[in-house]
Amino acid sequence: MYLPICLLLTFGSCTESSEQAIPDPVQTSDTITYTNPVFEPVLADPTVVKVGSEFYAYGTEDNWGEEGGYHLVPVIKSKDLVNWELVGNSMNKKPDWKERGGIWAPDVTQVGDQFYMYYSFSTWGDPNPGVGLAIADQPEGPFVDQGKVFDSKEIGVANSIDPFYIEENGKKYLMWGSFHGLFLTELTADGKKPQGQKIQVAGNHLEAAYVFEKDGYYYLFGSAGTCCEGANSTYRVLVGRSENLAGPYLDQNGKNLLDENSGSLVVGANASNNGYAGPGHNAEIITDKEGQDWLLYHGMAKQKPKLNNGTNRRVLLLDKITWANGWPSVAGREPSTNTQESPVF
Repeated sequence: MYLPICLLLTFGSCTESSEQAIPDPVQTSDTITYTNPVFEPVLADPTVVKVGSEFYAYGTEDNWGEEGGYHLVPVIKSKDLVNWELVGNSMNKKPDWKERGGIWAPDVTQVGDQFYMYYSFSTWGDPNPGVGLAIADQPEGPFVDQGKVFDSKEIGVANSIDPFYIEENGKKYLMWGSFHGLFLTELTADGKKPQGQKIQVAGNHLEAAYVFEKDGYYYLFGSAGTCCEGANSTYRVLVGRSENLAGPYLDQNGKNLLDENSGSLVVGANASNNGYAGPGHNAEIITDKEGQDWLLYHGMAKQKPKLNNGTNRRVLLLDKITWANGWPSVAGREPSTNTQESPVF
């Protein structure tokens, strides 16, 4: 169902920081507006899937402290990408194929009548993190663990986290990696194990791979820089494109993403001290009813980058993607901080 724009709706308020109140989304006769963030206090490393008329977004396991407590892969839902409500935890139980670690950077996709969640299982500085798979019959979960897909030592890639699932020509593929190269491999028919060779598609400066197909190109989005240093974070989203899923991916200047210092900027930190630091790890691109593409990603308000418990307060941001000469970016290549027109569904 498309979101009606002729009715008066009531929206919840959200704040960018303790010093600057962000107004509620405002409806006029012909549009709905919003101001970032669209969800807080935390939805780090987001992934999103649309089911019917609703969107479900998931994030990294986190403790929200006094602003919500512990969440094991939180799931939120929305009809318009702007107004989100917390559903709860998408897992009832943490996977046990690894002795310790957090469930990070989930990637959720509808596969047939089920929902596949590829997830990272890791600690900071982990010598052997890995990727697992959990499956649910409903988008809100519960996702039931299917076990390890691979770990870093088995696959031969250090820091094997940040999975992204994609299908092409009836085959299942997984792209993954974090600052030790981004790689692509085919999966078995059930999606539970890798098969065949692994192909490196990007260099050591990127993590959080995501591929979007448009106009005959595969656009590889990745995040570079430091993700988790509060207001000092240098995280940002870069992109390259290829005519083939396996690459080569080139940036706007023709530089291969295998090379360091490659990638065209999609969105980086705000220049203003009232903006956001560390914008990155984008979710899947959503196209609205009018054909406009939208990007969900996390960032930290420079004036309130941490929770009371010291956790990075990575809020959920939403911005329109502009395509110019075949290349995507957010307006100004930084998160919006003023009122924006909402997506149309």
